[in-house]
Amino acid sequence: MTGSEACAYHDDMQGPTAVISLPALLQNAHALKDLAGVPLIAVVKDDAYGHGAEQVAHALERDVLMFAVATVEEGARLKIAGIGRDVLVLTPPSCQEDGMRAAAYGLIMTAASFVTLGLCRGRVHLAVNTGMNRYGFHPLETARACRAAQQRGLQVEGVFSHFYDAADREARRAQIAAFSDCVRIVRRNFPNALRHLSATGGILAGDARFDAVRPGIGLYGYAPDGFSCNLCPAMKVYADVLASGAVFGGGAGYAHAPHGCKVFHTLGVGYGDGFFRNGGLGAVDTLCMDACVRQGRHSFGERVCVLENAQEYASAYGTTAYEVLVSVGRGAWRVYER
Repeated sequence: MTGSEACAYHDDMQGPTAVISLPALLQNAHALKDLAGVPLIAVVKDDAYGHGAEQVAHALERDVLMFAVATVEEGARLKIAGIGRDVLVLTPPSCQEDGMRAAAYGLIMTAASFVTLGLCRGRVHLAVNTGMNRYGFHPLETARACRAAQQRGLQVEGVFSHFYDAADREARRAQIAAFSDCVRIVRRNFPNALRHLSATGGILAGDARFDAVRPGIGLYGYAPDGFSCNLCPAMKVYADVLASGAVFGGGAGYAHAPHGCKVFHTLGVGYGDGFFRNGGLGAVDTLCMDACVRQGRHSFGERVCVLENAQEYASAYGTTAYEVLVSVGRGAWRVYER
């Protein structure tokens, strides 16, 4: 990308730019839907994994059954942005205000314990703990949870759980069996309850479709550990060259310049933008908070791609594409290809 093309992406923005392909998101959604054979609950929590929840939701709205977010605040932002599809809040409420605000915005809450069931109002999905041990009613509590929901006059519209390791076939089968037992109890009380268990890993495993699936990382072009896919990464991140010239003295950022280094250039991106401080991006040594000093000459204003594949970058630092996308996407100025 040339300097003139960079200006077309943003005016007067000094930090990195995340270029997000909405066609790639749609392509990924269609591929996952075809593979699953059931409707999608598109997970756009944490600002759509750093891609911008409102823009992503508008792009996907015609192709999904509903959206899922982490908090009532995230759900409210989607509704304020004009999203008409249902929005499921995956995190159970922590106080009465969560339940009241969710009801006011028409959100679907998650009831995952008797305490949180008492905080919900209106529409809910019941979360059951099939082995992940994060949120959810114990399977032996399912019948009592249904009775409590009926007594409170709640509209139980769905029941769900989550794989803790979708790549482990035996663990997955045990969770499917436990979930199926819970579903039978829920559906005796709420016959139309939507059943959903699989996120991206479960979709790729292919044996837990139920009524809907909840892709998250797959929408953005990546597979969880233990799986591979032909999905298309939706985000690329670019930074501008803000300085370039001959080396003077012995430093290169907050480090000694390598022996023989004669020219350098500086990119306007650093660990303050969500990248890792200890190297990466071709830096001479550690990143500065808002700058990356590299060997070699580039022209001022030149646009350089600093992140093309989040999984490759994540693997070098012992983490996941999830963390990289959320962190880097939050720190970048986002633009959208349509």
